[in-house]
Amino acid sequence: MRILLAGDHFVTNDLLAAALGEGHDLRTLTLPWPHTPFGPVAEVDEASGDEDELIAALSGVEIAVTQMAPFTARVLAAADALRLVVVCRGGPVNVNLDAAAAAGVQVRTTPGRNAVAAAEHTVALMLAALRQIPDRHAGVRAGQWRSDLYALDQVGGELAGSTVGLVGYGAIGRRVGRILSAFDARVLVHDPYADPAIDPVDLPELLDRSAVVSLHARLTPETTGMIGAAELARLPRGAVLVNTARGGLLDYTAVADALDSGHLGAAAFDVFEAEPLPADSRLRTAPRVVLTPHLAGATRQTAERAATQAAAAVREFLGTVGARPL
Repeated sequence: MRILLAGDHFVTNDLLAAALGEGHDLRTLTLPWPHTPFGPVAEVDEASGDEDELIAALSGVEIAVTQMAPFTARVLAAADALRLVVVCRGGPVNVNLDAAAAAGVQVRTTPGRNAVAAAEHTVALMLAALRQIPDRHAGVRAGQWRSDLYALDQVGGELAGSTVGLVGYGAIGRRVGRILSAFDARVLVHDPYADPAIDPVDLPELLDRSAVVSLHARLTPETTGMIGAAELARLPRGAVLVNTARGGLLDYTAVADALDSGHLGAAAFDVFEAEPLPADSRLRTAPRVVLTPHLAGATRQTAERAATQAAAAVREFLGTVGARPL
């Protein structure tokens, strides 16, 4: 079968080709992400590249492997030979799933590929926010040596002995929970789909009891805006909020208000409602906030796992259609 590798500068075509191995009729298309930010393309989101370029590359192609290519209704309608799209990420947001189903195209993903990276980044943000590490680092580089920061009303807290609430308990949330247990933190979980054996709690109880809250839920109509002013008000004064999931889960205006008032002790975010973060965003000037540019999953191992899982999905598909095994 003819296979299109539509890689980018993170999950590269070289990684994908190496994971597939030799003996295949491969075509390649290199997408501009991350050198050019992703965004909506026609009706799909978080995509990179051009519909016309992708349509041309898909001529005669039966299997496509990509992370970001825009598989819109128009692209799928034009790809007469296409039978399988493998998306090298946890969710196929860059694929019109209804159009794929109507065209008889299977869509597979690489779930959990960035779970390790995102979990480690989450805990790093927790520690950075609790101890205000970026501000302290900037002060030393600027020539400051502020012993006054040892004052009791200036020092941060510890994860050990703290109650940390995890909103969402999928692959990333579970790994964060395991890491936090090694820190001797007490972990609460809110997730309607979690195994009852972990004794999940409802969201109000989690907010009432948590010194740190970390968001790991998927963005759905039910979870959009799930943390707003009323929910932030339930947190104990001085609590820390972390979001490495999706910006749409959170009302960032309410967060800025809570930081300004001092009710929220600190916050750390890798994702935002609008990306890149707008120049007039209040988060840019809010106190006690740590910001990273949607890089929680950005490790070499994440890209390698994505390629390996994608190749496994291709092998499985080829096995079901009776093609020669890889």
